[in-house]
Amino acid sequence: MKRFIWLFPAVVAFCAMNAHAQEVPKIEISGGYSYMYADLNGSSFHLNGGGGSLTENLNSWFGGRVEVNGYHGNEGSTVVSTQAITYGPVFSYRKFSRITPFAHLQVGAQHGSVGYLGISASAYKFAIGPGGGFDLILNRKSAIRVDGEYIATRFLGLTQENANVSVGLVFRFDKW
Repeated sequence: MKRFIWLFPAVVAFCAMNAHAQEVPKIEISGGYSYMYADLNGSSFHLNGGGGSLTENLNSWFGGRVEVNGYHGNEGSTVVSTQAITYGPVFSYRKFSRITPFAHLQVGAQHGSVGYLGISASAYKFAIGPGGGFDLILNRKSAIRVDGEYIATRFLGLTQENANVSVGLVFRFDKW
């Protein structure tokens, strides 16, 4: 019990030291590696690729993000690719000195090549991607971003429930 009594003030002091507000960048540009687990009613495959995003922070907790991703891989014996462009709001929590958790809802289009999810001709379809992640702040101008999202699409009249995980660098410009 004595350890708990001393541990509680130490935890409160640690949180207080890390609870000061961050500088809020006006613009964030990120890019990195992306992995997609694509699923079509139990038939699944893995795609590797990359992507980038541009975020404009309107204040310390709200902004807009446009994101572009491209993936490439094999579905059975067929080489397939897919690209996505989405846009939506991002909500950030900037109360820690070294980490910024965020949540977002991306809406846009997904393009599938011939053979992607069994399609016979390349096509664009509506895509929606709620997700979230965090930025690990390296310094005032850069961070490491880890992001995950659920991406729903509808090719061939069937709903696909895909998962996307990304990791990359963020370059931060200006401040509010």
